[in-house]
Amino acid sequence: MLRRSFYSSFLFLLTIFWIVESTPLYADEGKALRFAVASFQHETCTFCPGGDTGLEHWTGYRGPYVGDEVLTQEGYISGFVSALAEYPQVQLIGLDSPFFVFGGSSTSWNTEEVFEHYVDGMISSLKQQMPVDGVYLALHGALAVRNVPRPEAEIARRFREVLGPGVPIVASFDLHGNEDEAFLNWADMSFVTKRYPHYDAPLQGARSARALVKLASGSYLSTTATRRPGIITPTVVQWTGRSPYMDIMERARRWEAREQDVYVSVFLGFPWSDVPDVGATIQVMTNNNQVLADQIADDMADYMWRRRGEMFAQKIETPAAAVKLAGKYVRSGETPVVLADYSDRSGDATHILEQVVKQNLGGVLVATIRDENALQYLTNQEAKPGDSVQLKLGGFAGEASGSPVNILGKLQYLQAGLRYERVAVIEFGNNNAVIITPALEQIMWPRDLAFGPLNPADYTVFVVKSRVHFRRGFDESGFSKQILIVDAPGPYLGTVHLEEMPYEHVNLDEFYPYNEK
Repeated sequence: MLRRSFYSSFLFLLTIFWIVESTPLYADEGKALRFAVASFQHETCTFCPGGDTGLEHWTGYRGPYVGDEVLTQEGYISGFVSALAEYPQVQLIGLDSPFFVFGGSSTSWNTEEVFEHYVDGMISSLKQQMPVDGVYLALHGALAVRNVPRPEAEIARRFREVLGPGVPIVASFDLHGNEDEAFLNWADMSFVTKRYPHYDAPLQGARSARALVKLASGSYLSTTATRRPGIITPTVVQWTGRSPYMDIMERARRWEAREQDVYVSVFLGFPWSDVPDVGATIQVMTNNNQVLADQIADDMADYMWRRRGEMFAQKIETPAAAVKLAGKYVRSGETPVVLADYSDRSGDATHILEQVVKQNLGGVLVATIRDENALQYLTNQEAKPGDSVQLKLGGFAGEASGSPVNILGKLQYLQAGLRYERVAVIEFGNNNAVIITPALEQIMWPRDLAFGPLNPADYTVFVVKSRVHFRRGFDESGFSKQILIVDAPGPYLGTVHLEEMPYEHVNLDEFYPYNEK
């Protein structure tokens, strides 16, 4: 009996010892924590016309988020906030942050004034709230700023300067981000969307939240590895609904499932930003295990390199061929058809519209053509629904946009829509309509087109200004029967022809496929 009692006591003490040894003495995920939250997101097309992006663009929709208003954002921050509901001991503090820029990714270089203005605002807000136990940054990764080569890394550096070495910084990014190792020199972890379209932005925000709790409570010591496989791809081919991109992201998820406390982030890059860290990047984070971080980073980089030749296998049609094919699909009843004008980054390109008119295709909804000049003209004329109108539409942003197209039709709508103060809908041709907006608009869902007199069910062909995001509502929802990706005839602004881009800070010869000519 004595021996059994001694043996039981020994096992109990051994179990306690194992628990103590396997749990860091400094870990306490139940202690009160204060996290600061900031946001600065822009996918910058440095080749786009229209001049640099100034403060007036950043206030085109509304002013910046002030304080805790930043916590109301959708996407990354909504996921971050929701996940932290699991931790009642965590207090969130919003830092003054910019809203989204008017024109989105159709706008060019941000001025240094914009960068300094908003980053200074964040830092000032942070200093007023110190001390904090962690910082969460909702970023994009493709922000481009005059005279600031790596803006997101610079943001992290300035936060680190205030926080000191012991306070963790975690960020979430778009997979189109251009990031190298510089960001993780100042921050602890990065969480990147693994799907394009980005269904998982809230998920990455939630993963960021839980990781920040671990870091702040001392149960995770982030050890990182970054690899640059030397591949540059145009965004239109990066759809993660097909191989090899779905396979690359699945490989990252497998590593995360196989190994405890491992996170694998894959940036596919954004080639329309003329910045030194453009191209694909892999970042791996482990809990104090550098050997494992390097092993996974090497494996992911090698895997991407082995699959590099498949990355460009996207069928692309010319405008004339696409409209002709659309007519064929309409006649055979394979509708709705989507013509995705992926190459138009300024929003005013008319190549497909021109062919719709020329080939007399009917049942087409063109969503949208950016033409603020046409909107102003209709407003000045005090045009009313039912009025006959004749416009030279689009094609004003440069050669890559094509020529203005003469539209003779009837005004259906001239009011607020698609979050703009004023849009127009003009009926023309054989049951066709075109939506005119004041900026580039990527339509992602058919339901977005149900406003005013419009009913998407009335149309069989949809022309959208989008590379991949439209697949969310038009393809992967089962809505469309046929999808056609449409190129510009040239000169090129946002197409697969990266060799046509006037890079100043990027040497394409350092990247596949341009280094294998």
